[in-house]
Amino acid sequence: MKRIALLSVAAGFVLAACTPREVAPVAVQYRIVEDGGTGPVKVMMLEDPSLEAHTIFAPQNLAPFGKGNKLPLLVWGNGACTNSPWEHYLFLNEIASHGFLVIATGYIPMTDERYRGPQSTSAQQIEAVDWAIAQNADKASPYYGRIDVDAIAAAGMSCGGLQTLDNSADPRFKTLMICNSGLFSNPAGAVPGMPMPEKEILQDIQVPVIYILGGETDIAYQNGMDDFHRLTKVPAFAANYPVGHGGTYAKPHGGEFTVPALAWLQWQLKGDKEAAKLFQGDPCGLSQREGWTTEKNSLID
Repeated sequence: MKRIALLSVAAGFVLAACTPREVAPVAVQYRIVEDGGTGPVKVMMLEDPSLEAHTIFAPQNLAPFGKGNKLPLLVWGNGACTNSPWEHYLFLNEIASHGFLVIATGYIPMTDERYRGPQSTSAQQIEAVDWAIAQNADKASPYYGRIDVDAIAAAGMSCGGLQTLDNSADPRFKTLMICNSGLFSNPAGAVPGMPMPEKEILQDIQVPVIYILGGETDIAYQNGMDDFHRLTKVPAFAANYPVGHGGTYAKPHGGEFTVPALAWLQWQLKGDKEAAKLFQGDPCGLSQREGWTTEKNSLID
C-alpha cells in the first residue's frame, strides 16, 4: 500500500515519499483532483517551493519515469491573463494523468474561488521551461532524468493563447496549442495587459499548431481561424466545438476539449500513431465525433 508522509511547515506541507521504491514530488501545498485523473498515471496538483507563481501537475509517484519512459512537458497560460489556473485545472489534471508533466502559469487554486490577484505574463511560460530543464539535470531533484526536455509544448486559453504565440519563437517548443484564442487584427477589442504580437509572427512559426475553438459564438473564433488560414508553412489544424469562448475546461476531466488536446499532445510529443488518426485522413477521426467541425492544411495527411 502506498504511504506518503506529510511534514507540516509554515507555508503548508512538504510531501515526501516513505516507501523506498516511490519518489514523490516536493510540495509546499497540493491537491488530489478527481482521484488523480482517469489516465494510467495518478497525478497531483502542487506548488513547488523552487518555482514561484506556477502550478504543477505531476505523477504522485515519479519512480516509474526515467530512461525510456520520460514525461513530455506542457506549459500552459490561463485565460484573462489570470495568474492562477483556477478555471483550467480539471482539464490540465486530466492531460497530466496520461503521462505528461504540466506546468501552468500562476498560483495553485486550493479552492474553486475566482482568482483576483495581479495578471500573469508571457515570461512565466519560459520560466516553467527553464525550471523543468534545470530540474531534469539536477541529481538532487525528484524529477532528475525523468522529463523529456526534447518534447515540450506551449499552450494556453484566450490571453494564455496570446502568451503562447508571444513565446512561439522559443526553439525548445515542439508544438503549439492555441485554445479559444487568436492574434488580433484590430487590438481595440483586447483586454488591457494582453500581449499583442503582430500577425506577421505567424510566418516565423516552425512547429505544428492546433487551434481549439468554441465555434462561431466564441469571441476568439474570427481571430483564431484567421491565424489558422495564415499558417501555410507548418502543419496546422483547427477544431471547433460549439460551446463559445468558455470551452469545456470546467467540466469533469476537462470535458470535450480534452479529447483533441490530449490526442494532439500524444501525437506530437509521444509519436502516438493511434492518436494521430484523430487528425489524419479524410475524414479525420475528430470530424466524425459528434459536435466537432474541423479543418486542416495540406501539411497534415
